[in-house]
Amino acid sequence: MPSRQSALQTAPGLLAPDLDDLGVTLGADGGTLRVWSAHADEVELVIFDGDDLDWIVDTVPLTPGPGDVWSATTPRLRVGTHYAIRVDGPPGPGSAFNRRSLLLEPYSRGLAGDGHRMWRSEVVDGAFDWGGVAKPATPLDRTVIYEAHVKGLTKRHPLVPPALHGTYAGLAHDATIEHLLSLGVTAVELLPVHAFVSEPRLLHHSLVNYWGYNTLNFFTPHAGYATERSRREGAAGVLREFKGMVRRLHEAGLEVILDVVYNHTSELGIGGPRSSLRGIDNRAYYRQHADGAYIDVTGCGNSLDTNTDAAARLVLDSLRYWAQECGVDGFRFDLAVTLGRDAHQTFTPDHPLLQAIIDDPALADVKKIAEPWDVGEGGWQTGNFAPGWSEWNDRFRDRVRNFWLSDIDYVRRASVAPVGIGGFATRLAGSSNTFSAARGPLASVNFVTAHDGFTLHDLVSYDIKHNEANGEDGRDGADTNRSFNHGVEGPTDDPHILAVRRKAMRNLLGTLLLSSGVPMITAGDEFARTQKGNNNAYCHDSPLTWLSWTHEPWQRDLLAHVRTLTRLRRENPALRPVHFAHAEQRVPNASVMDWYDELGETMSIERWTNPSHRTLQYVATSIPEIEQVNRVLLIIHGHEAPIDVVLPQVDGVTRFVSLWSSADERPDSEGPAFAPGDIVPVPGTSMRLFRAE
Repeated sequence: MPSRQSALQTAPGLLAPDLDDLGVTLGADGGTLRVWSAHADEVELVIFDGDDLDWIVDTVPLTPGPGDVWSATTPRLRVGTHYAIRVDGPPGPGSAFNRRSLLLEPYSRGLAGDGHRMWRSEVVDGAFDWGGVAKPATPLDRTVIYEAHVKGLTKRHPLVPPALHGTYAGLAHDATIEHLLSLGVTAVELLPVHAFVSEPRLLHHSLVNYWGYNTLNFFTPHAGYATERSRREGAAGVLREFKGMVRRLHEAGLEVILDVVYNHTSELGIGGPRSSLRGIDNRAYYRQHADGAYIDVTGCGNSLDTNTDAAARLVLDSLRYWAQECGVDGFRFDLAVTLGRDAHQTFTPDHPLLQAIIDDPALADVKKIAEPWDVGEGGWQTGNFAPGWSEWNDRFRDRVRNFWLSDIDYVRRASVAPVGIGGFATRLAGSSNTFSAARGPLASVNFVTAHDGFTLHDLVSYDIKHNEANGEDGRDGADTNRSFNHGVEGPTDDPHILAVRRKAMRNLLGTLLLSSGVPMITAGDEFARTQKGNNNAYCHDSPLTWLSWTHEPWQRDLLAHVRTLTRLRRENPALRPVHFAHAEQRVPNASVMDWYDELGETMSIERWTNPSHRTLQYVATSIPEIEQVNRVLLIIHGHEAPIDVVLPQVDGVTRFVSLWSSADERPDSEGPAFAPGDIVPVPGTSMRLFRAE
């Protein structure tokens, strides 16, 4: 286990004792408030009436101390107290002090407010009875992630009581948990649950920030996802409901991963709201030029400057809080490259904050997933994070979409595919050209869709985005989607096109769940949810983005395929290696992969690179330490014309038992067995999985 000393060596300033215990600490004499500001010359605690958040009942000056930390102790700070801080300082480039601004204290465990502009910090007692429930601690090789929105998942669920619709408690309801368990996922990755607000621009257009990537505070769960009953109990009730959700999911063996947005805040660009960090020490907390102009590498108006020790410590302390006090099992870091940019704005994998996150004993057992890009110069860094990190693999996404969708469209137009099958096979096998041997295939979080972009249904139904309802005249959302509508844009009654679309979805899901790496399913893709071609529905809190639980027979068939695929992944260790195999030595927990063409012959260089060759067989053999030896055969056929495939001769294999085919509208139980050398007919654009015995 990483030691405290290793973290101190990598980030001595970040972990300086002077930065310990920031925020409110309760004691016998009331509470002590500690606030960091390097450039302030006055900091004041403001206490509000318990009922009227606009009525000041007391003020307490804070005293400067070592490490630029200001502090005060007062009996006024107790559980339930609503408070703010006011900070003043000298003018100058980068200064945004305003003596009149009432600011949220950055370490607030609770918030009270009107939900829009008036916010106050609230002192919260975080005591909670976990009932002895432990974290599931699912190994990465057995992890299947389900990316979901707290509200959208249960807002329309008929078996969840209406009072719980769209809430933490709704997510923890038996009906929701039953679906997750039956689906075969092991972790729920929640879109942001840190307290957030909608941007003024959206409110002006009668829209909202539905996804939540506009953080107000890094320590407080979003109150809008709590039940009305919990909200009436104040911040403490909201926190209890969140922890109760985590406990219920843990009881079911499900992990909770949070999508965390530390790269920017809701204070937006210069001239935006002054709600917290900007008023406390703008120069220190946000990346900016010498003249005070912001360096925006997030596209959201500001970028947190993690080269300031206090800013980096704020992130680290927030992670510790959610992991230790709230039971969270992992984090997906939005625009993680921003967190690793140095003082020259260059990404460095060994940035003190990134290294401290890996070294910190308090975070040793949590999953750490980077979104390995931002919008700044040099922002695309897939594969370049250090050992200990997993990463969203956009190269897997793009190659898989190309192979099953845009390449098919290209072939229909040009009669030949643009590239050979080699790049697709590399992604199938764990992306060894992107992730080093030291990190292995589990560094890759594989996905075909995510919250941003087309849903799985829309990916096979639309060639272009349809974002008119977003109010940006179609400027928002990706223009390159690698999608294919299969002949008609959007809805159609053509039975042939609908059948081809359904098979394309099965191919995409099959590739996702049978590839090496950690798969991530987007909520609703298991039954082909649509957003009507909108590939950036961040601003719609409506039936467009809420999951519908009323399904047609074909949707229930697709759900059955997903359940089958997750089960097969679970039962066959060869599909989920921990390490890459080595040609000259035995590597435990790796899978040895042998590649064959449609004739059952070993793949040649010419076959790998020939664009007209789009049929592949691969045999994966596990090298286990604990589980039994396992071997599977997967056939991939990427042409629309059917083909006869000769099963390969493999040492020690006497038969291949059919387990799954994407050509089936509904998955069959275990199918027929074939001998090596047998000819198996394979329908156009399809996959077939066998167990080798």
